[in-house]
Amino acid sequence: MSVPVVLVAGLHGPARAAVAAALLRGRPGALAVHHDLTAIGGGEAVRVVRDAGGVLERTPVRLAHGCVTCTVREDLLPWLRDRADGGAPLLVAELWDCVEPRTVAQALGRAGLRLTAVLTALDAESTPVDLCRSDRLADLGRAAGAGDGRRLAEVLAAQIEYATALVVPPSPHCGEDDVALCAQVLAHLAPLTPLVLPGDALPPVTGRALDVAELDARVEPATARLPGDARNEAATTVAWLSRRPLHPARFFAAMDELAGASVRSRGRFWLASRPDRMIAWDAVAGVASIADAGPWLASLPDAAWDLVPPLRRVAAALDWSAAHGDRIQHLVFTGPDLDGARVHTLLDACLLGPGEDTADLDDPFTPFLDRETA
Repeated sequence: MSVPVVLVAGLHGPARAAVAAALLRGRPGALAVHHDLTAIGGGEAVRVVRDAGGVLERTPVRLAHGCVTCTVREDLLPWLRDRADGGAPLLVAELWDCVEPRTVAQALGRAGLRLTAVLTALDAESTPVDLCRSDRLADLGRAAGAGDGRRLAEVLAAQIEYATALVVPPSPHCGEDDVALCAQVLAHLAPLTPLVLPGDALPPVTGRALDVAELDARVEPATARLPGDARNEAATTVAWLSRRPLHPARFFAAMDELAGASVRSRGRFWLASRPDRMIAWDAVAGVASIADAGPWLASLPDAAWDLVPPLRRVAAALDWSAAHGDRIQHLVFTGPDLDGARVHTLLDACLLGPGEDTADLDDPFTPFLDRETA
């Protein structure tokens, strides 16, 4: 059996290093690899390998192109493959700040490596603040390469929502209040994900190999495990569902207010002008994005259903109605002092009214969703 591989992700370097160190201490002989991407813009990374006793090697790595993808493809994967059948009881890949674990997990899956856990390490004091930061990574000197337009909060949300467990390690600058607030925030963003707080034992990480397709399904718009209505001292989460289509012009006009009403929102929606297409909504720190997420299953011929992944069919069945199939509005908003009634009122006003004609609807989403005009 190949050696288990654990990914440790997170924006906060000290927290990541602490989690990786705890994994090494718990399994004598385990190895951790980390790529320092400080000089990635110049096409170079530094591979750092360590065990529980400290650093074993520090090797400069020249890359064909200065980006995270090249680092994973050209150095991380070969390094892991070379040790996959060796004597180490565990291999830990500690990722760089801006790396989203999903792309690395997919690469490990394609390479046939035995991925057993995806841990996101979080600093208790910084996490609630960073989730509100719309700063571009490039402006902070933390980009994954040339042309990386992602924002800090966007990356942190992706790291939190993809993980199989969230770990908040002890830190000398974080008090009990910081930890409590961080835990309350995480309870909104990933309520079904195990949370390890200071003093807790790490979850088991050497079990069965994870199914990368199942990991992806947890965050894909059609199958995502969206939070439900919730409230605590840190924030409020409001879920909005409807079986009526959205009027495209009214919803487009409301997007800015919806994006700014919360810290994090996501989900899937249905436009009257595009009855066959699911549209994904993703917003963090006031910046929203939309994307065509493929067809609603109700719009497909029966013969095409055999080509749809089982998890997608299950998700559609849970949303199914006789009138509209799996077409549904399902959006979730999370933020401090969030006015849930206002969110519902705003979205309800965007729904297509009884008797409204759909034949000649103006669709302001065309430049953003149609490939030929985007």
